Amino acid sequence: MSRPFRLFRRFISSLLLLSALLISIQAHSQNTSIKAGKVERIKVHGKGLEGNLAGDSPDRDVSVYLPPSYQTDKKQHYPVIYFLHGFTDSDDKWYGFTKHWINLPAVMDKTLAEGKTKEFIIVTPNAYNRYFGSMYSNSVTIGNWEDFVAEELVAYMDKNYRTIPQAGSRGLAGHSMGGYGTIRIGQKHPEIFSSLYLLSPCCMVPNMNSPTNSERATKMEAIKTQDELEKADFGIKAAFASAASWSPNPTNAPFYLDLPTKDGQPQPLVTAKWAANAPLATLDQYIGNIKQLHALAFDAGSKDASIAATNKTLDALLTNYQIPHTYEEYDGDHINRIAERIEQKMLPFFTTNLSSEVVKGGKKR
Repeated sequence: MSRPFRLFRRFISSLLLLSALLISIQAHSQNTSIKAGKVERIKVHGKGLEGNLAGDSPDRDVSVYLPPSYQTDKKQHYPVIYFLHGFTDSDDKWYGFTKHWINLPAVMDKTLAEGKTKEFIIVTPNAYNRYFGSMYSNSVTIGNWEDFVAEELVAYMDKNYRTIPQAGSRGLAGHSMGGYGTIRIGQKHPEIFSSLYLLSPCCMVPNMNSPTNSERATKMEAIKTQDELEKADFGIKAAFASAASWSPNPTNAPFYLDLPTKDGQPQPLVTAKWAANAPLATLDQYIGNIKQLHALAFDAGSKDASIAATNKTLDALLTNYQIPHTYEEYDGDHINRIAERIEQKMLPFFTTNLSSEVVKGGKKR
């Protein structure tokens, strides 16, 4: 074999090797990009939010995560996780539109890439309002947020996206105020949501003690304008959000709510109204519904002491009724390991418990 011919063969071999390498890189690039889901931010009108006294728009921003194959497999339908954000948060913070301590789509993409979860559509409505959070409750002051999540938002998603429109394929989850909203709504609607996951749920226990700190009560009552409320501390903001949600008053402008003190005096009826909205106070009324759920899980960090304590009470109540559930307390605080919990616990939980099969002739709800 002549030297020129040997050189020619080596050149051809090198070209073939380079070509194969380029094809491999391109295929890897395509596979990598295919594993990334798509996020859409849409508007959903809430009929039950119309005319709320707070003046918040009934057209709500909603962030929607669509799994990787949603763009390529036009015939496939998907189970849905409705995820509720916490107090002072908003959907844009959780979905990467605004820099925050968590990015839910990134967590979902990572978990998918590692093969720890199946594909879901994930939906989060923006519940940030004039009072920094809706508590996912119904009131004339903030509008009917509970109904918006359970009925109007679900109906919109089933109409406009390739969901699997049945309870067995719908999960409800949330963090902090969103965890509260999850049990509040979920215990009433097992015909809509079959599985619930509560991450560090707040506001679970009824507080029957009216505020005793006169200085704090004076500060709270002194707030007369929205600007003053915006500058208030977290606790006062939470009090106004609770009042707007649980003790609304259509004649008490400008905030249209009753606080737990008036002229420095405790208001027992307001306190009772707030307590009546605590899930640990209402759980017994919904045991029949909770027994219909397919799966229920909740967790909290051990350093999130008050919430971890209420989780223990919830665990004891469910155990007393012999209702299967999963409860875990882990080493963490209110936010520092939430992304990890979603990745390692919540998404596998829904992978196990939400059906990807359409039940022929089954009820949509």
